[in-house]
Order: sequence, then C-alpha cells, then structure tokens
Amino acid sequence: MTELIKNRKGRKDTSSTSSTSSTNSTRVAPRKSTIERETLETKIFLQLDVDGSGKAEISTGVGFMDHMLTLFTVHGFFDLTIRATGDIHVDDHHTVEDIGICLGQAFAQALGDKTGIHRYAHAYVPMDETLARVSLDFSNRPFLHYDVSIRDQKVGTFDTALVLEFLRAVAQHAGITLHVDLLHGDNAHHIIEAVFKALGRAMGEGASLRQGLVGTLSSKGSL
Repeated sequence: MTELIKNRKGRKDTSSTSSTSSTNSTRVAPRKSTIERETLETKIFLQLDVDGSGKAEISTGVGFMDHMLTLFTVHGFFDLTIRATGDIHVDDHHTVEDIGICLGQAFAQALGDKTGIHRYAHAYVPMDETLARVSLDFSNRPFLHYDVSIRDQKVGTFDTALVLEFLRAVAQHAGITLHVDLLHGDNAHHIIEAVFKALGRAMGEGASLRQGLVGTLSSKGSL
C-alpha cells in the first residue's frame, strides 16, 4: 500500500530542570505536536498540546469515536484537534486504527525524550455499573494488555472490537506499556466510555512533569 506520512515535530524541552530551583518558575518549552498522515484509505490531521485545558475539536466521520476522543481529551486535560476522513463506506476500521497511530505518534513527538515526566500512572474510572482500570508506563517499550469483555458487537453503528485496534495503535506508536482491564460492567457504552476516560486520566498523569526531576525517571539514565 502506498503511504505518505508527513510529521512536523512540536518543540520539546531540551534543558533539564534546574536542581537548584525550589519553585515552579522553571521554563518548559511547549509540548506540542502536529501529525499529518495520508494513505489510500484515510487522511488525518492531528494537533496535540499535552499541557492543554481539555479543549477538543474532533471530527472523524465516526460519531462514537468523536464522543470517546472528546472524553479522552477533557479528562486528560489535553488540547486535541483531529480532522479525519476515511473509507467508512467500507467500515470504520481503517479510520479508527489510523487515528490511534497518529495519536500515538503525537504523544511520542510532544514528549520527546520524556525528560521530567512522571512516566508511570494509573486510573480507575466508574461509569454506573462499570469500573475500568488503565495502568501505563511511558517506557519506549510498546505493549498492550487488554482484558475487556464486551458482549455487544455494536454500540449504534460502532464496532466494539475497534477499541482494541485503537488502543494497540496508540500503545505501539507512543511507546507505551499499557494495561487495560475491565473490573466489572455490562453496558457496552459504559464500558468503552470508562476505558477512554481512564486512558485520558492515566496518560495525562504519566505525561505530567514531576517537580525536581532532572532528566528521565530511569536508573539507566534514558528510556
């Protein structure tokens, strides 16, 4: 398949936090990125500001994904713009998976060498009868554990199996070790919504800056 990928990196912080400073006055360069991806199946434009306020401008052609990505953005306190078109006359698979690829790439670019971030995070999110847990590590070692059983194959017209495809793409391209577990729940919409909210909260926490940390949080000195 012929594929054209254009990536424009956002600026990243290349200076470590001063170990002599005991205040929050240390300047951090904007942690932003822009991804443009065009294939014979999809065309996607994505902008991410990790240090945003929860502003979402999402238009993917897949209504349920618009809803879930908005929740992800709001609960992660990111600013996220996505404009996507795809071959949804076939099904939603290519669009959903490619958005996951672009979102993962956007985090990888915005966080750079991951200087100063908490790195590890987890979130439990209830949604009525449902409880979901997401645990992650911005480790540069992509891995997805997904233990979420959804009995319904569809929520409206959305194929619930695509949640796994989306999360796999995000983990792979962001370099995240990602564990997603459904502790209990029955309603398919509630389950997926809890997962996306927990993902946003965990990624927001893991990507947040830890005061006083010089370099990366690793005994090896790098990730």
